[in-house]
Amino acid sequence: MKRRVIAVVLCLSMVLGLISGCGKKNTKDETVTKEKQETKTETETSDMEESAFVEPSIENVESLERPSIGSNIENSLYEENIVPSVPEYSVDISFSNVINAEDCVLGEYVADAYREKLAKNLFVVGESSGFEFWEQYEFNAYSQTPNFVTVDSLMHTYHLYFAHLLKTIEKASLSDAVKTISSTMFNKSMEQYDEFKGTEWEEAAVRNVAYFAVACELSGVDISVPDFAIDTVNSELDHIMSANGIELSNIIPDTMEDYSQYKPRGYYEGDEQLEKYFRTMMWYGRITFIAGNDSATRSAVLMSIALKESAISEWESVYAVTSFFAGASDDLGYCEYMPVIEAAYGGKLDKDSLVGNESAWGILEEKISEMDPPRIQSIPVYEDEENVIPGFRLMGQRFTIDGNIMQNLIYRAVDENAEGNKRMLPMVLDVPAALGSDVAKEIALENGAKEYPDYETNLNRLREDINSSSDSLWNASLYSGWINTLRPLLVEKGDGYPSFMKNSEWTKKTLETFAGSFAELKHDTVLYSKQPMAEMGGGDLDPVDDRGYVEPEPLVYARFSNLAKTTSEGLKKFGMLSSDDEKNLGLLVELSDKLLVIAQKELKNELPSDEEFELIRNYGGNIEHFWYDAMKDDAGKDSFTSEEFPAAIIVDVATDPNGLVLEAGTGSPRTIAVVVPVDGILRIAMGSVYDYYEFEWPLSNRLTDNEWRRMVGAESGLGFLYEKDDSIVNPDWTTSYREEKWHWEW
Repeated sequence: MKRRVIAVVLCLSMVLGLISGCGKKNTKDETVTKEKQETKTETETSDMEESAFVEPSIENVESLERPSIGSNIENSLYEENIVPSVPEYSVDISFSNVINAEDCVLGEYVADAYREKLAKNLFVVGESSGFEFWEQYEFNAYSQTPNFVTVDSLMHTYHLYFAHLLKTIEKASLSDAVKTISSTMFNKSMEQYDEFKGTEWEEAAVRNVAYFAVACELSGVDISVPDFAIDTVNSELDHIMSANGIELSNIIPDTMEDYSQYKPRGYYEGDEQLEKYFRTMMWYGRITFIAGNDSATRSAVLMSIALKESAISEWESVYAVTSFFAGASDDLGYCEYMPVIEAAYGGKLDKDSLVGNESAWGILEEKISEMDPPRIQSIPVYEDEENVIPGFRLMGQRFTIDGNIMQNLIYRAVDENAEGNKRMLPMVLDVPAALGSDVAKEIALENGAKEYPDYETNLNRLREDINSSSDSLWNASLYSGWINTLRPLLVEKGDGYPSFMKNSEWTKKTLETFAGSFAELKHDTVLYSKQPMAEMGGGDLDPVDDRGYVEPEPLVYARFSNLAKTTSEGLKKFGMLSSDDEKNLGLLVELSDKLLVIAQKELKNELPSDEEFELIRNYGGNIEHFWYDAMKDDAGKDSFTSEEFPAAIIVDVATDPNGLVLEAGTGSPRTIAVVVPVDGILRIAMGSVYDYYEFEWPLSNRLTDNEWRRMVGAESGLGFLYEKDDSIVNPDWTTSYREEKWHWEW
């Protein structure tokens, strides 16, 4: 009977443990799905063990001063016990108590449904506001429309700078370091082949030569591939460059590899240097030398010895910086294998010690078998195999809390439904649901999750684990800090908050903010984060009162400030921050701190100062500055437009190896109109918010940004703008607060 491949979820990157070098790897936390563990043999644990950065203990590693992410709140401006005190307010369909209604919603071409939703919910998400977030705010400045400063626009600005910084470091430093690792390790592997030829270690040495030859070819290192490895190397390169899907790998016996993962995506697409780096790091991050396979384990042993003797400094430099951004590896690697190798062989690692030493080999195998397996599975496996396969990876992809959440909410962690269908792909809303959002949980259940046994049980256990975790869970990397910054959005707002925030539609809108920013985070870390995979089976206008409003989420701004500050301090300690970027990150901290103070005043029903209202008024110019500085290197010129660098992005976040991936993306930002109180007077303020999309897509054609931007009409070419594909629609749960503003009669 033909075995059916079941999906494996590749989780995205987050550091829970080490930022660099070697230290104690996180151990399993078996509290999630504990009841299922008693009746099943599969590994179905949450593994959300709290941990902190650990100094490296590798010999011959140049010491670095490791940056810490810091605590959740390190902001003296944040007032922890504010009592929201905004008086209740409402409007009717005539908007008679709204001072700028005539200009904003009472024109004859404004759609009735748009007015109705605005009157009922006190906000409405409308049409596209341009290619970038700052454009709506600049338009507001010219038309003297009050600004509504959104969390969406601020988080998008951080995404732009996060991607800019990571990309700059990859091009200036990391790509050369990876080439050096590849070249050095290939040469060292050739030496090992000559040394161990004719012994039981020969097959492993041959495999390592082929493995690093592939890496050299991918990264652009000029080598001569030996005849004994040429067929394997060419086969792997063909699979990688075609990136068609899941096929049998020639590197590791009897294992499948998802070669669709090697298609350059995110900001790597179209840049030759970055595309080479992407494929090489994907190779180092995904290929697993499986524990329990003698030949593969010997490859891991020889590779660990070669790394220690010749390239550990370069390996450490790459791992340290990428871990600061994206998190610690979810896989076993050098840090776990090298100590037990040395212990088993008594510290002597030459040919005489290794060959024929069955006693030491037995000790080594036993020690490896006791190591914790990865928490997120990324190797396609069959239904009758173990769900999670342990093994050695040179630069393993990273553990993330969202990936761990998704892994515990798909097959095999949840069983098939009554019809025999399996939940092969998660919803992005699984993440905020596990982080505490009851509305996200309700939407997920209504969209079919309740049909799968153990979904709700696992979700509730995830919630318990997360709620009982310490701050170290969120302080492990910039990635985890980003997620933590978004968490306050999931708290439903009650008495004393502005009236527009106290209805179910606003609660859903904030879920779209979470999902849109989450998509940008996944996009920026697509190379490093491990995806969950199921198992296979202005002008001369009269002066008006255009005082605006800041979305009152002070805890978000406090955490954002800390995140931006940590980004700057950490990269400065690594010696990888230019003076211009340091200045801009400082300005981003300053901006978020000012928004924090304004938001707190709004909640206390205090009037911001004239200077603070001026900041709100000029908000568009502020975030345009960050956009410009983040894009100017790519533009290669002083003058460029948002049409050339639009906000829309796409990323695949989970894999069903039966042929599908879950894509999450954003289109061009949309306008949001909100009725807000300023000095006791209601007005309509306008801002920009995410336009979020989520859908299943063929695994063999993981989407790139350019492909996606054509699909959503955010890409121009040959003097025209692509039209949006009408089949691309927003998730159903986002439609109830959306409405196109204009109604044209022809």
